[in-house]
Amino acid sequence: MFGTERYGTRIPSERESRIIELVAEGLKNREVADAIGTTEHVVKNYLRVIYDKLGLWNRVELALWYEARRHEQGASA
Repeated sequence: MFGTERYGTRIPSERESRIIELVAEGLKNREVADAIGTTEHVVKNYLRVIYDKLGLWNRVELALWYEARRHEQGASA
């Protein structure tokens, strides 16, 4: 990886996808942790990995990314 390039082309795992979905629904880290049966600390770690994988900076960008993918999938179905 050179300069300002990021990991934007990597695909989230199933667990990461579930976390993305819950964050996009507006849940806080504690609520996400409760929903998937883990701790808030683990959710924070997942979010760091997800942001790096997708080339995003925060949960707002993550929610927008998620919505864009949902609309793409709906249009292709």
